[in-house]
Amino acid sequence: MGVAALTAAVALGADKAGVGKSFKGPIGLQLYSLRADFGKNVDMALDEAKEFGFKEVELAGAYNLPPEKFKQELEKRGLKAISGHFPYAKFKSDPESIATEAKALGLKYAGCAWADHKDDYDMAEAKDAVEVFNNAGKVLAKHGIQFFYHCHGFEFAPNGSETFMDYLIKNTDPKNVAYEMDVFWVVHPGHDPVKWLEKYPGRWELMHVKDMRKGTETGRFDAKTDLRNDVAIGTGMMDWPAILKTAKKVGVKYYFIEDESPTVKEQIPVSLKYLSEVKF
Repeated sequence: MGVAALTAAVALGADKAGVGKSFKGPIGLQLYSLRADFGKNVDMALDEAKEFGFKEVELAGAYNLPPEKFKQELEKRGLKAISGHFPYAKFKSDPESIATEAKALGLKYAGCAWADHKDDYDMAEAKDAVEVFNNAGKVLAKHGIQFFYHCHGFEFAPNGSETFMDYLIKNTDPKNVAYEMDVFWVVHPGHDPVKWLEKYPGRWELMHVKDMRKGTETGRFDAKTDLRNDVAIGTGMMDWPAILKTAKKVGVKYYFIEDESPTVKEQIPVSLKYLSEVKF
């Protein structure tokens, strides 16, 4: 069954994909979910994103197209890029170039999804990240773009009585540094997304809505998992009514499905259907 047929099968109107009486979104797609197809044919992958019913997307690169051209291709399909992920090393060495690219893509948010580090995250690396994030945030703010950091699990390792994630949030400027909660990568190290949303209200502006296969091992800080542990939203172990209700309350502004599983195209319509029906 093709993408269009799958989407039709769950009877989702293109203008209402993934939203319902309780969850209002906006829900977009992290285009990395379709990386296998982007690697073969950018037009085909963008068409798929549109056929699922998405209006907003988050980027993980422009697939060798100039940013202006990639933006045009999105617009042709009624897609708008809200945010994008860029490399930590580039934020460290040349945040100005990221600001230029983000503006050309029309982004509101430009962020980093992985703070470079050796095997076990340590205080020296956390201090380096705070410096990089605060500086990048300042540079991007001059261009009207919000910097953010996307958590990936290893930051939740203990640091004294707290975690390195606490250190990052507490030592970055709330004006210039926002955070993207990847729900999967909060649960994987054994933490509760609801508690983290409540602990730092207003800091989490973006969210990756991503479910985890029941029985997946948690309590790990290595940011490694079998990609098949990414399951359709509502079929895994996350308490979505509690997470989404709290996210709305504490100021999450944009939500993105990121599904890294090999069965992503079968799972996205199931995820959208769940989000349109979830009650809280």
